[in-house]
Amino acid sequence: MNNVNDIAPYLGQLLSFRHDLHANPELRYEEHRTADKVAAFLQALGLPVRRGLGQTGVVASIYGHGRSKDNPGRTIGIRADMDALPVTEATGAAHASCVPGKMHACGHDGHTTMLLGAATLMAKNPAFDGTVHLIFQPAEEGGAGAKAMMDDGLFQQFPCDAVFALHNWPSLPQGQMAVRVGPIMASTMRFEIRVRGKGGHAAMPHKTLDPIPVACAIVSQLQTLVSRGVDPLDSAVLTIGKIESGTVENIIPDEAAIYGTVRTLSQATQDYMTEGLERIAHHVAAAHLCEATYIHKPGYPNTTNTAAEARFMAEVMQEMVGADNTFPDIAPAMTAEDFGFMLEQVPGAYGWIGNGPNGQPGVGLHNPGYDFNDDNIELGARFWDQLARRWFAQPR
Repeated sequence: MNNVNDIAPYLGQLLSFRHDLHANPELRYEEHRTADKVAAFLQALGLPVRRGLGQTGVVASIYGHGRSKDNPGRTIGIRADMDALPVTEATGAAHASCVPGKMHACGHDGHTTMLLGAATLMAKNPAFDGTVHLIFQPAEEGGAGAKAMMDDGLFQQFPCDAVFALHNWPSLPQGQMAVRVGPIMASTMRFEIRVRGKGGHAAMPHKTLDPIPVACAIVSQLQTLVSRGVDPLDSAVLTIGKIESGTVENIIPDEAAIYGTVRTLSQATQDYMTEGLERIAHHVAAAHLCEATYIHKPGYPNTTNTAAEARFMAEVMQEMVGADNTFPDIAPAMTAEDFGFMLEQVPGAYGWIGNGPNGQPGVGLHNPGYDFNDDNIELGARFWDQLARRWFAQPR
């Protein structure tokens, strides 16, 4: 199927829009200026806009010929995230962040612009039989903005037969795309273990229950959860990122605290890890006459692509960049993404669009030297436009 829409006349406007967002980054749930600009862009296309879902979210609907709110036909959702990160930019770009300590270090400014480009193409030529809901989501970076929009009735107000998303991926050169059936991103959760002993003078440890060596023993034993409990063909990552205890060198404290994260590719493995964390903490502490309290902090679920939608996305990728530049069974990443919440409720797929310059991998996400590859504005806009039209052209 040939896409007759031409994005070229709009690329200048889209590039300026992306650079403006990049220069004015806003953190999770603070995307007021961003949402204003997105809403204004969509309204200028004549699209109905709904604001306020998930606090700063924006949703617009594009109705194909003969379709309306009361008669939408088949529906899909396409999601772009909008928030920035608390990172000080070091790119030196002319459009670099003007806000100290904040930058678009994950490319959400580019994701938003790609979807606005697609909105332009579809609004100018709505020659398809169905409805596309454009979902501009806040707070992907640790704020679970997808869930917040869903809790505010996203899919009740804008029902979707399927939902799709793209993330730029610096490990892939620009011009390549990737997806997979099943989990493409890990689930994540945080935890805290508080070890309670009995403090005292450092010269008299026999009169104390020192929580520090107990915490160290717990950390050591936790490593066996992955190395001896997870199938080598499965994946799990356990990281202890912080241990806290004591005030000065000559006082044995009452308490020590362990902080960490767990990432897995299946709910069963996450359940196993959660049970193991609590069990090992309690029993190792008890073996040393101490007590341990396990505090579970749920995070994001797996981003798990449904088979039909992932294969469909791969087909469109191949049409856009060719079979040699499409990876339909890419290995999953252990990073996490709140689009997983949407995929728990609606079938869909999440894919990657290469961000590396000059045929090489690029600067990694969340790095102060990262920038979104502007060549993806055209490719991403055309991809979303093609995906929507191809979806509605499928047999019912």
